[in-house]
Amino acid sequence: MSLQSPPLRGVHDDRGATFTEFGGWEMPVEFDGIRTEHEAVRDDAGVFDVSHMGQIEVRGPDALPLMNRLTTNDASRLDPGHSQYAAITDEDGVMIDDTVVYRLPDRDGERVYLFVPNAGSDEAMTERWESSRESLDLDAAVENVTHEYGMIAVQGPNTPDIVTDAVDESDTVAALDRFTATDATVRGVECWIARTGYTGEDGFELIFPADDATAVWDEFVPACQPCGLGARDTLRLEAGYLLSGQDFDPDDNPRTPYEAGIGFAVALETDFVGRDALQTQNEDGVDENLVGFGLDERGIARHGYDVESIDGDVIGTVTSGTMSPTLDRAIGLAYVPVEYADPGTELSISVRGRTKRAKVEPIPFIDTV
Repeated sequence: MSLQSPPLRGVHDDRGATFTEFGGWEMPVEFDGIRTEHEAVRDDAGVFDVSHMGQIEVRGPDALPLMNRLTTNDASRLDPGHSQYAAITDEDGVMIDDTVVYRLPDRDGERVYLFVPNAGSDEAMTERWESSRESLDLDAAVENVTHEYGMIAVQGPNTPDIVTDAVDESDTVAALDRFTATDATVRGVECWIARTGYTGEDGFELIFPADDATAVWDEFVPACQPCGLGARDTLRLEAGYLLSGQDFDPDDNPRTPYEAGIGFAVALETDFVGRDALQTQNEDGVDENLVGFGLDERGIARHGYDVESIDGDVIGTVTSGTMSPTLDRAIGLAYVPVEYADPGTELSISVRGRTKRAKVEPIPFIDTV
């Protein structure tokens, strides 16, 4: 199967980016080096092309009950211009995906939601929403608009000034709180601008018609370092954010929101798919938790490496690991039994067959917004 290309593919190629496959898309992995891009986001401002993320619109009289049936959070809490993080779970409470749900301005007096599943999940999620709509006999339109829109993330401590300077509605955008959003115009292009992101820094995510992607990207590149997926991964890991397919996977590493540390995104008062299983787990507790760890010796703990107790027993598996550019040491995430989950607990990681000392650390690894 051929790879999908973002609307900015040619722009990135001209800028000298290197590319990688991710979720069925050919995306830039780096422009000027992961450390350079990472540090730009932590210290100043960076811009990412995240057009590979799915975008699905749900609207109509029964849009709310459909969203509340299929996401773990409570979409009824959202006013127009607000957003929330949620998981999408099966009947056993296992995470199929995670997502951000936006409530867009009402259209013709009806609610409109836009949710953003992970790259490569848009078709499966569209089918899931359509199937549930039919089985529940709900009146809601479900439309996969992934290829109609581009999406960029402008992230870093200086981005509030950069973004407000770029939009016509500067006062409105400057007043946005975390997880709120509004319509705004960049170079004559109507954008949906949300104060959200995946780096741990202050910043914004912009959604706009795919045909206008170059105009929007060019507005930010002079002031922001172009960044690829490589820096996006080191930044999100320092912030302790989950990566679908690594930190949870319904087939290879089935995990519930409580195991993954995102119980805050579960609204048990709603009747979502998997609610009863998660109610039981919330009452009984979990057997394993996702924890952060830092290596006390040289080496990098990669995805799939064994986690051992100090007695040498294999007790878990690394899900994500990297050399942290901010902390200048190796960090990672792993699921371990709850008795090994307290910060300060000594562990060992088998790195290429060699045992490396490690300790459990709180997540996030750095201060985040």
